[in-house]
Amino acid sequence: MGRLMRTDGARGLALVSPPLLYAILMLAAPLLMIVLTSFWTQNFMEIDRSFTLANYREAFTDPLYRTLMLRSLRISGLVTLVTVLTAFPIAYFVSFHVAPERKSLWLFLITIPFWTSYLIRVFLWRVILAFDGPVNGTLIGLGIIDQPLSFILYNANAVIITLAHAFAPFAILPIFVSLERIDRSLLEAARDLGESTAMTFLRVTLPLAAPGVLAAILIVFIPTIGDYVTPRLVGGSGGTMIANMIYAQIFDLNDRPMGATLAVCAMAVVGTIAVALILLSRRWTRTGG
Repeated sequence: MGRLMRTDGARGLALVSPPLLYAILMLAAPLLMIVLTSFWTQNFMEIDRSFTLANYREAFTDPLYRTLMLRSLRISGLVTLVTVLTAFPIAYFVSFHVAPERKSLWLFLITIPFWTSYLIRVFLWRVILAFDGPVNGTLIGLGIIDQPLSFILYNANAVIITLAHAFAPFAILPIFVSLERIDRSLLEAARDLGESTAMTFLRVTLPLAAPGVLAAILIVFIPTIGDYVTPRLVGGSGGTMIANMIYAQIFDLNDRPMGATLAVCAMAVVGTIAVALILLSRRWTRTGG
């Protein structure tokens, strides 16, 4: 046994065993429990553990669940698009136009939103976008509008604005890291060969930054589709997402199997989209765009 424990394989197994056990207990076991619960049935205060697909049939046939899932995908997709499109110029500016000794300061400023609670930031956006908030007050004071804007609060637009701000640092940092890894001599070579600045960006910078862009897309898209707090506080009825229905099924309607079923369906949809994005990104990178 002593000789066995001195081998590289045994030392490696001993090294990975604690995190592996932690992952099984904290991640795999709860996920397996959710999947098992989705095949059960809620009978008032008791759960019937007989195997059934009734919950999945209801989830796929009920138009309410389908509408909420499609709305969640649409909102998360728009949040991801807005966040990445606004994050890329910031990351590009910091990487290519800020002096090396000042980049740490810029990254420090970008991470300032992390200093406050996520819930507090959502409440602040609720105040900013309110009918009597700073946005409407300023526009009315300047004479641009006569009455408060009704499309910036308690709807999907408010959810998109709030989530795009909350997840902006998550998108900026991976894109910045990817841009920092680009060999500047490649850009100089492209310009020496007669490429314009725009074409150098499209044919050299953007393909090389694709891993960071993909990471930003996944980091933003995956958690936003399951966000519960933001739609609850600023979304109203028009901004309700699938996570709010999962919460309602488990806590308000006391139907844990149905809530687990919706959670499994949401995870399956998100996983499928994530895998598809990764495969498309690899193919695009391999073929050079």
